[in-house]
Amino acid sequence: MSAVGHATVAHAHDDHGHDHHHEQTFITKYIFSTDHKMIAKQYLITGLLMGIVGIAMSVLFRMQLAWPEESFWIFEALLGKWAPDGVMTPEIYLALVTIHGTIMVFFVLTAGLSGTFSNLLIPLQIGARDMASGFLNMISYWLFFLSSVVMLSSLFVEAGPASAGWTIYPPLSALPQAIGGSGMGMTLWLSSMAIFIASSLMGSLNYIVTVINLRTVGMSMTRLPLTIWAFFVTAIIGVVSFPVLLSAALLLIMDRSFGTSFFLSDIFIQGEVLAHQGGSPVLFEHLFWFLGHPEVYIVILPAMGLVSEIMATNSRKPIFGYRAMIASILAIAFLSTIVWGHHMFISGMNPFLGSVFTFTTLLIAIPSAVKAFNWITTLWKGNLQMNPAMLFSIGFVSTFITGGLTGIILGDSTLDINVHDTYFVIAHFHLVMGISALYGLLAGVYHWFPKMFGRMMNKNLGFVHFWVTAIGAYGVFFPMHFIGMAGLPRRYYTNTAFPYFDDLADVNVVITVFAIITAGVQLVFLWNFFSSIFFGKKAPMNPWNATTLEWTAPVEHIHGNWYGEIPSVYRWPYDYSKVNENGEYPIPGQDFVPQHVPLQEGEEEMNH
Repeated sequence: MSAVGHATVAHAHDDHGHDHHHEQTFITKYIFSTDHKMIAKQYLITGLLMGIVGIAMSVLFRMQLAWPEESFWIFEALLGKWAPDGVMTPEIYLALVTIHGTIMVFFVLTAGLSGTFSNLLIPLQIGARDMASGFLNMISYWLFFLSSVVMLSSLFVEAGPASAGWTIYPPLSALPQAIGGSGMGMTLWLSSMAIFIASSLMGSLNYIVTVINLRTVGMSMTRLPLTIWAFFVTAIIGVVSFPVLLSAALLLIMDRSFGTSFFLSDIFIQGEVLAHQGGSPVLFEHLFWFLGHPEVYIVILPAMGLVSEIMATNSRKPIFGYRAMIASILAIAFLSTIVWGHHMFISGMNPFLGSVFTFTTLLIAIPSAVKAFNWITTLWKGNLQMNPAMLFSIGFVSTFITGGLTGIILGDSTLDINVHDTYFVIAHFHLVMGISALYGLLAGVYHWFPKMFGRMMNKNLGFVHFWVTAIGAYGVFFPMHFIGMAGLPRRYYTNTAFPYFDDLADVNVVITVFAIITAGVQLVFLWNFFSSIFFGKKAPMNPWNATTLEWTAPVEHIHGNWYGEIPSVYRWPYDYSKVNENGEYPIPGQDFVPQHVPLQEGEEEMNH
């Protein structure tokens, strides 16, 4: 459908939309909504609630690591039989680590970034009335919600939740009788992930079709904001890689329940020989990491898009190297599918194949570095507006660089062998993926909150939230590099049996104190978020003086986003501080020119 043709259909559709707008019931407006703005809020609030669970788990197992064999009443209160007399058992420790990782990677970062901001911004920033399919959009959210419920329900299974690590390697995950967490808890984990993948694929296809087909008049691909490029490419990566994890989960279910041997061979349990032959657990690793590594970029690319947009707006400068930024997004997307083997250097991989994966892994550092340098150059000599969204964006660049540098070590097969499965790996991926993506998510919430809820968040609480989080996050993950290089293995619930690690016990205490403080300050954010929805200061239409189309839509949410015609687009999205030949702004007294303002006589269109 052409852009012009779409505009005509959309306008006609909008006229009907207003007729029905006031007849919506509570259920059709807030629960089973097909409006992309409401679905974005549903994703965000569900993601935040899952985040509370994930962060609470991390605090529990950090307390166990800092003070092993100490008795805590909170353990007994929350974990029941898994913490007799307030002392955590090894089984529940591994289960907490497993579910924490799963929740944070899939249910908070993937859904919180793509689900929330792709839904909110794609139609608004490209000039569309809604997603290509509102119904499919609604279904994708409710499948996500269902998968969240199934995942949380596994916490209440008698034998305990899945506890094979978030990567659920067989044979631990493939044999229901292996440990308690390999039983019903693992079945629920696999079922939850299958539903989650269905949700993700529906959402991704919707995003792709919307960006390709529903752009407004004048919105060419080179006039799209970098946010849309990031969401678009992220959706493509999801469509390519998520089905591979689905196949791995289905084959694992068959191994568990139907006697197949895809991932099992020559297994003995308590002297009994099981009738499994010919399978290979390494095959599962290949299938898992073929999604698992693109997943890192499914999480980080939307954050990169949000940060690019926020930095340009708050630097009052055009984003530096717009086309280079697009090229780097495309390069990252391509390379992300051919680096998965760097997670498997100690799996017995052929050394030549290891060197190939080392090469592709080091190659992906180039487009990542392009983005980092372009962000720094965008900030350089800008008129910086230091609001919470901008601070989290700058924090994102900091953690992305510091976390990314250690990736060069882990991406080299000869160096990785020395620190594989130690806390060095934990430090690396939490900084480069976990904290960075979380900063991108928080920056996006602070920046687009007025668009979502029509109110402003409290700026001072935002500053408190940023500074405590920034100091706390480095306090947690910076020392982990050193205990990792000292050889401390991950996923051990206590290291008291190894005198070699006695000297590192105090470092674990420091890390845990920082973790508790950092988790605690998120309550400031939650208070700010939920109270501002109801009591925040009313937001103006364009609080940040931004150029993109979403800020031309009315503050009150209407079906179809705009009254009357959809605005047409005449320029790229980063006309900040642009001056004419006579040194004056195109719009007198205004240092930005929105995308829907036509070019003036003699004005050149910028497009770096």
